[in-house]
Amino acid sequence: MRKLALDDDILLSIEKPARYIGGEVNAVMKDKNDVDLRFAMCFPDVYEIGSSHLGIQILYDMFNRREDVWCERVYSPWTDLDKVMREKDIPLFALESQEPVRDFDFLGITIQFEMCYTNILQVLELSHIPLHASDRTLEDPFVIGGGPCTYNPEPLAEFFDIFYIGEGETVYDELFDAYKEWKKNGGSRQQFLERAAQIEGLYVPMFYDAEYNEDGTLHSFTPNNPNAPARVKKQVVMDVTDAPYPMNPVVPFIKATQDRVVLEIQRGCIRGCRFCQAGMIYRPTRERNVERLKEYARQMLQSTGHEEISLSSLSSSDYSELKELVTFLIDEFKEKGINISLPSLRIDAFSLDVMSKVQDIRKSSLTFAPEAGSQRMRNVINKGLTEEDILDGAGQAFEGGWTKVKLYFMLGLPTETEEDMKEIARLSDRVARRYYEIPKENRHGKCQITASSSFFVPKPFTPFQWASMCTAEEYSRRAFLVRDEFQAQLNRKSLKYNWHDADGTVLEGVMARGDRRVGKVIEEAYRLGCLFDSWTESFRNDLWMQAFENTGVDIAFYNLRKREKDELFPWDFIDIGVSRSFLYREWERAMAGEVTPNCRMQCSGCGAAKFGGGVCYEGKN
Repeated sequence: MRKLALDDDILLSIEKPARYIGGEVNAVMKDKNDVDLRFAMCFPDVYEIGSSHLGIQILYDMFNRREDVWCERVYSPWTDLDKVMREKDIPLFALESQEPVRDFDFLGITIQFEMCYTNILQVLELSHIPLHASDRTLEDPFVIGGGPCTYNPEPLAEFFDIFYIGEGETVYDELFDAYKEWKKNGGSRQQFLERAAQIEGLYVPMFYDAEYNEDGTLHSFTPNNPNAPARVKKQVVMDVTDAPYPMNPVVPFIKATQDRVVLEIQRGCIRGCRFCQAGMIYRPTRERNVERLKEYARQMLQSTGHEEISLSSLSSSDYSELKELVTFLIDEFKEKGINISLPSLRIDAFSLDVMSKVQDIRKSSLTFAPEAGSQRMRNVINKGLTEEDILDGAGQAFEGGWTKVKLYFMLGLPTETEEDMKEIARLSDRVARRYYEIPKENRHGKCQITASSSFFVPKPFTPFQWASMCTAEEYSRRAFLVRDEFQAQLNRKSLKYNWHDADGTVLEGVMARGDRRVGKVIEEAYRLGCLFDSWTESFRNDLWMQAFENTGVDIAFYNLRKREKDELFPWDFIDIGVSRSFLYREWERAMAGEVTPNCRMQCSGCGAAKFGGGVCYEGKN
């Protein structure tokens, strides 16, 4: 019988002890003596968020299919347990075996969001693993990072041994086999890392040197080891239908953020929004076979007992078999009490018809993401959505019985004017007005239009990677300007406006486009007490500002300046398929307010065709 890492007194003294005990339905248990390799898979946030992450579920299932590998899970302890573990010197442990993470061969950390970087250091420190890769010995696991933030891994470079660039289903088997061979033959830590660096898609930061110009920009980025390639090519699964998928995902003991069966229907997006990193790094768009998805739905509902099923993709409406899949789900499961969730839909007649069948209209709200209030700004960001589209969709929704609409916008986009900002409130008002054009006898009470704005962060591998950001004060000023415009609208009682935190956005921007010098800021902020920075109740902007001051790193250098066309970026050594020349061409088209057609309408020659499949090759022999 397993011995829990935490005794009853500790478990009874902390919030949600079920986060730490493991033993859930479908958790994989093995005998550590029967495997050659142990992998601790970490999501550096609380259990409820991490257990919902589909990427980890896929890799957990894939790794554990190997008889010689045991993959276990680990999450960031919440602040209450963090304190206890430090006081009592309890090492961080994995859920399945309840054994210390430091005893594992690998610690894999998924890096989903810049504001989790201090949590990564928490995980390392509580595991008793040296923070810096250069200080680790053969007694320590190899620390490997994956996920979207690895498309600029440089701010975290000194904390990781390896970064996996791209989709995880491709070369992990090769890495594990190489590790087993190295372990059998004996050898130094450096020798294994040299072998790993030869595997396509793996980046070993210590094998590269960064040099800087006098003005602080990057002068060169070159390998210092003959085993390290000058360019690291992202990994892509071209046949997503036959790729591993978890038929028996772990069912959490407590309510998770995604407490449902998730069907990933496709990867990538054809739309090409210029601010969207996911739309560029996950090209080309690849669809899963609809018959396979039907089979997955049946099996996963049976193996989990979940009462909801959700379709996952960046733009579900662009899945070519959506109508067939949704019709099947409704016919097969609606009468069995299974809820069907359909995020990322464009609001058109088909979508509304479907949602009316799967939602309680009186309780639910519809979501539109115009991103910008004016048509000019929507053209700049290549949203591909006209005001007519928005108002027609809202009108059809209102006539179908909906009264609640959420509108998502972004403030601080390149070329944005005060008139563009005010249009956020005016467009929201026009949506409300569309509701009151319906005959009174057909309305269902008052409508509620909730508009929310986040603040723009330029991300690597987007056309906007050359853009400058605003200061926190300027972002807030823009939000207040929009708020005041809402107050001036005719239907203001039907309108509500929220905006995100500007201070966190500024930090996200520094870390998104930062270089290796930002690592010392992250470490200093952690030493000062920063943790769970994406949680409002624990975010300490004053400590972050102190960390910048203590380390002498200038926020303005990373955020406020516009990049020159030929500036060398910290992430330029990564080959994502999409070319830099295409991204700059899109930047120029943005500045001219020109719209680029989506990938199905017209190929724009982004470079992703080099992968030899997906939407790039639809209809071709």
